[in-house]
Amino acid sequence: MDRRQILTAGVSALGILTFLRAAGGALVGGPAAAETFAVAKSEAAWRAQLGSDGYAVLRRHGTERAGSSPLNAEKRAGRFACAGCDQPLFASSAKFESGTGWPSFTAPLAEAVGTTTDSSLGMSRTEVHCRRCGGHLGHIFADGPAPTGLRYCMNGVALRFEPA
Repeated sequence: MDRRQILTAGVSALGILTFLRAAGGALVGGPAAAETFAVAKSEAAWRAQLGSDGYAVLRRHGTERAGSSPLNAEKRAGRFACAGCDQPLFASSAKFESGTGWPSFTAPLAEAVGTTTDSSLGMSRTEVHCRRCGGHLGHIFADGPAPTGLRYCMNGVALRFEPA
């Protein structure tokens, strides 16, 4: 599969996901929604705090457009926290340039995230969510650099950078 086919498949998948969400979202609700978390708010409170893009990603398990986050270019020392509840998630030392258009990390901070299996779109992926508020952050892929070999591919709108 060449790069063009991969990009076309990705755009098609995002189009299908957008359609399903517009149709009510029942088919694409994330598994983390069934868990209980330390930070819980009404949907109205989440919408007011996060704005439309943040709400779509963190609470409705959406995906931001590749290359749209200013956090892709963030190189300073510090840490990345959840945009929903300020839970520290990733050290800046774990960030690397994956070439995917999303902020990517080799590993999260200890006890910072949870994972679930995401079987939407006809495939099985490991979804990453904030352990404190349950907000959808992104997915894990087994194509990252050493030492973990993992790529935590995160939505920038789900993160907030805190300089050291």
